[in-house]
Amino acid sequence: MTAKGKQTAKSQILIVDDHPMTRQGLVTLIEHQPDWAVCFEAHTAEQALEAIAKTNPDLALVDISLPGKSGLELIKDIKALHEHLLVLVVSMHDESLYAERVLRAGARGYVPKHAGAAKMVEAIRAVLNGKIYVSEQMSAHFLEQLSGRSSAQMRSPVEQLSDREFEVFELIGQGLSAREIGKRLYLSAKTVDAHRANIKEKLKIKTTAELISYAARWNTGK
Repeated sequence: MTAKGKQTAKSQILIVDDHPMTRQGLVTLIEHQPDWAVCFEAHTAEQALEAIAKTNPDLALVDISLPGKSGLELIKDIKALHEHLLVLVVSMHDESLYAERVLRAGARGYVPKHAGAAKMVEAIRAVLNGKIYVSEQMSAHFLEQLSGRSSAQMRSPVEQLSDREFEVFELIGQGLSAREIGKRLYLSAKTVDAHRANIKEKLKIKTTAELISYAARWNTGK
């Protein structure tokens, strides 16, 4: 490819989201940018990994909530298999709950789905240019942590949970049974029970009833 060809090549973007309308909205947004193109639309983590190997995208836009393997797990797989692929999370979940987790997993930014087209474009362009993108509020939060001024009392005990435990905890708070959680996350009931036991230990909760109540209150108050 000539130097001119390199300059005019469009950034190839992979979309990973299980909602067709969301994918279509992102496709429309991306295709309106003269230097971007959508190389593939995936609705599962497995589809995304297959597509990455075939299309070699520059950036993956990943949702947190995916059928089977979650977006968090997908990010870890991407970084293990395709270390240099940029990942930006586009999610409906509260940024304060997930931004730090996705950055630890290897993503380069987090933008809420409700942020609007201008912010979405800003986030994608920032990540493609090698920057990390989060909201100003989250940036301030991270700086507080780095400076040591963030109070330990302000940190929720829920932050002790692993990414998978956190997913199980959220679903418990939504009223799902162990069987329903297992079906949603493609886990056995035994594995879900093991996660619940670990969650109770970390949160210093003795009974399953107390855990359900705590998770429900946390979900409604977050």
